Amino acid sequence: MRRAGLIARAELALMVRSRVALIGVVALLLLSTIAAATSQAHMAQERLSRLANQTQTDALFEAQPARHPHRMVHYGSYVFRPIGTLAGFDPGIDPFSGTTLYLEGHRQNSATISAVRENSSLMRFGQLTPAFVLQTLAPLLLIFLGFSMITRERARGSLRLLLSSGVTAGDLIFGKTLALGSIGLVALVPAWLALFLMALAMPSEAGAAAMIGLGYGLYVLIWVVGIVAASALAQTGQGALLSLIGIWCFVAIVAPRGAAELASRLAPLDSRATTDLTIQAELRQLGDSHNPDDPFFAAFKARILAQHRVTKVEDLPFNFRGAVSAEGEALTSRLFDKYFVELATVQRTQSQIVSGLSILSPALAVRLVSMAGAGTDLETHLRFLQQSEAHRFAMVQYLNGLHRDKLNHADDAARSKDRAAEQRTRIAADNWAKVPDFVFKPTRAAERLSAALAPILTLSLWLGAMLVLAVWSRRVLEGRAL
Repeated sequence: MRRAGLIARAELALMVRSRVALIGVVALLLLSTIAAATSQAHMAQERLSRLANQTQTDALFEAQPARHPHRMVHYGSYVFRPIGTLAGFDPGIDPFSGTTLYLEGHRQNSATISAVRENSSLMRFGQLTPAFVLQTLAPLLLIFLGFSMITRERARGSLRLLLSSGVTAGDLIFGKTLALGSIGLVALVPAWLALFLMALAMPSEAGAAAMIGLGYGLYVLIWVVGIVAASALAQTGQGALLSLIGIWCFVAIVAPRGAAELASRLAPLDSRATTDLTIQAELRQLGDSHNPDDPFFAAFKARILAQHRVTKVEDLPFNFRGAVSAEGEALTSRLFDKYFVELATVQRTQSQIVSGLSILSPALAVRLVSMAGAGTDLETHLRFLQQSEAHRFAMVQYLNGLHRDKLNHADDAARSKDRAAEQRTRIAADNWAKVPDFVFKPTRAAERLSAALAPILTLSLWLGAMLVLAVWSRRVLEGRAL
């Protein structure tokens, strides 16, 4: 252990004397620090912007003048997906998925306004966030600093001298690993500090922050051990560098994008346009509330008249037109729920395929840990869509209830021809303020921690594999020194 410590100190001293290595370490530290600061500042600004937009939208809805309730159904409202505390560390799918939903009657709209669509196409290559720096850039710098750690000793003839002076191959590999691990720690410290400050701001997120920190600690350690082992196994520094660059390209770039593409092919998702056409076709078969001769609503009318023992809708104790609107909305909403479940099932299948492929790339595994812990994964997005639809249905049915209970049927039927009747179908504006505001309930921290356990296990298996590789490289190194 003492000899390994001496080797680590000597290696770090060599890095300090080497301007290129020193500049690389300082650049990594600055990049990690800048990423943590700018990403958190951007997300804080985005969080305030969405909150302000939601407040303004709610105020505009409540400020509408006296109107017919069905006009308010079509006026609709917007909801904006809130941003979690840890999203500043890893925005996950937030830049790619829509964050705003327009809610109206008879329709279920798609989420819109994503950062990737609104900004440069360069956004698709990744934002400068702590997650991106640690997943992609830090391993690359570690490769350039560590690929020649042991091949250099062999090239200048000092390897045989070291091993013959009482230093074992294990001491050498462990010492070099400690030195490179120190550089990895330099990259981790700003990210860990950012997570710590986020947890301080929201103590309920402390467990999730710790899980993310653990995931990235394992990820960086996998690279450190693997790079030193590759340097021990390679015959030359050039061979080690080329091999490690190839591995980095696959692990950090090819595998994540390839896994997503493979998942989309194995579990294809219908386009929004195709789904809308299918829903409209099925709606026409179920019933059309705007068609007085529709069989479904003719049967609905007969049932309502029989229940109230009257022969005309004018004799009902409520406005039948409002009841039809409420029944029609319930019908469409059930259909929307059905297709949402199908959509969510396909998307979850895609996510499970990507998760299964994380055994091929630790970058995939750490990304899953990061997004689950930060609450920026698919489940959070689906949760937002589901809660938004529930809010849409409740809002529309509240307005349909006003239509049914507060308007006279005769006035409602004549409002398009009689101006006086049209005026009487306008109800007081204070009714709009009684629509509950949208409040998003995010996934609980315990559920997110549970979702992160499987990829943490995958990272642990990767680390175990790298340690086995290191043990093997020690034996190879000892054999070559004989």
